[in-house]
Amino acid sequence: MKLKLRRPIVFFDLETTGTNISHDRIVEISIVKLMPGKEDEPIIKTRRVNPEMHIPEEATAVHKITDEDVANEPTFRQIARSLADIMRGCDIAGFNSNRFDVPLLDEEFHRAGVEFDFHKAKFVDVQTIFHKLEPRNLTAAYRFYCGKELVGAHGAAADTMATYEVLLAQLEKYDELPCEIPDLAKFSSQNDNVDLIGRLIYDSEGREIINFGKYKGQPAAVVLAKDPGYYSWIMQGDFPSDTKRAFTRIKMSAAK
Repeated sequence: MKLKLRRPIVFFDLETTGTNISHDRIVEISIVKLMPGKEDEPIIKTRRVNPEMHIPEEATAVHKITDEDVANEPTFRQIARSLADIMRGCDIAGFNSNRFDVPLLDEEFHRAGVEFDFHKAKFVDVQTIFHKLEPRNLTAAYRFYCGKELVGAHGAAADTMATYEVLLAQLEKYDELPCEIPDLAKFSSQNDNVDLIGRLIYDSEGREIINFGKYKGQPAAVVLAKDPGYYSWIMQGDFPSDTKRAFTRIKMSAAK
């Protein structure tokens, strides 16, 4: 089945200075534009952007773009109007674009003083389609890796044994997967968590960084110092005890 278009559609992806939608900036944008009746003739454009801020090393490690790479590139403000002209009247598609790329691009347009109404577009998030059609649960993993149907799913005994078998099958399938537990633990972690659920994470310098809410991406010690009420909000909020203990330890350490 082929894509059928009634309106132009723009697929796009951003490389950025980080994941904070309100504060981070675009360092590269790529678009693929398709026109109705010309679905097999994509218009492809890629442009690096000077974010007017330092690109953190953590971001460079992901997309390999450094401050030097974008030093002589235009700022987003300089390309905003032409980009808006390309995208205006189009539907929008991307991968995890509804939660990240679209709102971040909207912030950039707003800062540049360029009006662009995303609400007029239809959004196609390919990641959501992927997750809906290829469930990422234990039953699906057991079928994929072990070639068997999980009998008794959501029973503790069956789920535990299936998890064990899936890991063994993963070790067989992927040569790059380490077999030592410390290395497996590192490989299977999304972040270096301070607390168990990852409301606080360590950055590359070993600082405790807030990983949610309005202060996401900021050092916890700095936030607690400038906003004393934030600690009280944490202590009174619906957070796990482990998270509250972590914030308390950071607050006490800063007070010494």
